[in-house]
Amino acid sequence: MTKIRQPIITVCGHVDHGKTSILDKIRGTSIQEGEAGGITQKISFTLMEKKTIASRAGDVLERFKVPLEIPGFLFIDTPGHAAFTNLRKRGGSLADLAVLVIDINEGIKPQTAEVLQILKVNKTPFIIALNKVDNIGGWKAGVGVDEQVLRVKQNFEEKFYTLVGALNSYKFEAELYTKIKDFTRQVAVVPCSARSGEGINELLAMLVALSQKFLQQRISVKTDGRGVVLEVKKEKGINYLECILYDGVLSVEDEIAIAGFDGVVVTKIRNIQKAKPLNKGFENASEAEAAAGLRLQVNSKEEILPGMGFRIVKENLEEIKKEFEKELAEGVVEDDDGIVVKADSLGSLEALLVLLRQKNIKVLKAGIGSITKKDIYQASANPEEDRVILGFNVEVDEDLEYDKEKIKVIINPVVYKIIEDFEEWRTSKVKEMERVKLDELASLCKIEILDFVFRNSNPAVFGVKVIGGKLRQGVELINNIAKKIGRVKTIQQEKKNIPEAEKGKEIAISVPGVNFERQLEVGQKLYSNLSESQFRKFKDNKTLLSVDEKSVLMEIAEVKRRANSVWGV
Repeated sequence: MTKIRQPIITVCGHVDHGKTSILDKIRGTSIQEGEAGGITQKISFTLMEKKTIASRAGDVLERFKVPLEIPGFLFIDTPGHAAFTNLRKRGGSLADLAVLVIDINEGIKPQTAEVLQILKVNKTPFIIALNKVDNIGGWKAGVGVDEQVLRVKQNFEEKFYTLVGALNSYKFEAELYTKIKDFTRQVAVVPCSARSGEGINELLAMLVALSQKFLQQRISVKTDGRGVVLEVKKEKGINYLECILYDGVLSVEDEIAIAGFDGVVVTKIRNIQKAKPLNKGFENASEAEAAAGLRLQVNSKEEILPGMGFRIVKENLEEIKKEFEKELAEGVVEDDDGIVVKADSLGSLEALLVLLRQKNIKVLKAGIGSITKKDIYQASANPEEDRVILGFNVEVDEDLEYDKEKIKVIINPVVYKIIEDFEEWRTSKVKEMERVKLDELASLCKIEILDFVFRNSNPAVFGVKVIGGKLRQGVELINNIAKKIGRVKTIQQEKKNIPEAEKGKEIAISVPGVNFERQLEVGQKLYSNLSESQFRKFKDNKTLLSVDEKSVLMEIAEVKRRANSVWGV
């Protein structure tokens, strides 16, 4: 008979929706209280044995006539962002099943949407823990949805069907776990409360039932030891790897190969520590069997990156190298142009790349680890709108200096915020670049001549008020019948030369080749001269113009059309 291992379950969802609290309730621990700000800071894994599942969910399994066959569960508690639903192994997600925690009162939030996208890309089956049902006014703990008083039931159903509709827009059909007819087509929703413990046993029972019915092939132990490095820790020059062993058996006598961007790292194992059940630390072991959370001490001094896969080496190193190369090439696809992206692990990086691709954002270079001088150099060679580095859950190297005006670095521990901030920056940057191009064309301005004539000619010097747009040195002026007057040589304000004057400013200007008495008069309006091509350029980019500038542009068009009715058409 084929041996089956513990299914690997990842718990994910939007920050503050109660992921760790749900998991705490399942395993009877209090990890949440120890986390900074109540937000999970790093991945941790929890082994739950068969006997614990039986004691917690046995009654529910018996009610649904589901025998308990799996040896237990290995839970991965993830940070609030979506990336770790993308913990990778060959052929897809490391997680066999996911529990997506959603606050019934908040529904789908940005990070929930991210998780849904990653789950869909990886084709990871999942169930929904609809948390905080006890926050519904009048909710009676321990009583099913149908047994609640009518007002409470209606309130629940309103929130529930709103969520069902939202999930439908992501192409997921959801239903209460008690009403599902086809688990291959519908996502099971389990109402629960991390505070009261309501629905937690039902959640466990659903995970058992789905694992045994649909994941038999996936959780069968098939090969030599294979795993994924979750975190790399260095203590006194020794490398410790926190890992998930997802297939086979790993012995302290084994040699393993670990994937990497710069080649495969081959190392002996010096020590294996297995995670004890229910997060009660580690214990030394001579070997470990999948699925297991491990802490490995290895001999290698080479850099090992989080998120990378590892395999036991048995005279098949070349085959392993090819497999790792193929896996990395499939997961980390770079473009011929685009931005620079860094993340803290392979899973994080792949998740970020998936979401960037969905937004049609190109990536020239993607890597793992802090932002370095090399990344700055890479970004600086890009076109202006691509001189940006996105850092997901990473920092800039200490003492790294760079021109913050030329290179934009966007760092955040939340994927959707990185992408949101980048899109805002790029939109602003493109507008700024277009604006610079427009400013190079000509100045849009309208001025009124004041009753101050300092010199009649050679050059004429007189006072004006800017009543629209911006007046710049060198601009050619026309009158209200499109007749050319001359170019502004200098602009003075309080006897000081200035390069430009904005709307509302009263200044003196000098215009060579003009006789004020013969050509101009006090109160007259003058405009900046535009060519037809300049006018069309402004018109095509009118979203970059202020309301005032748009008004001046249309007045200039009217002036020009007095001399040529089809000007600028």
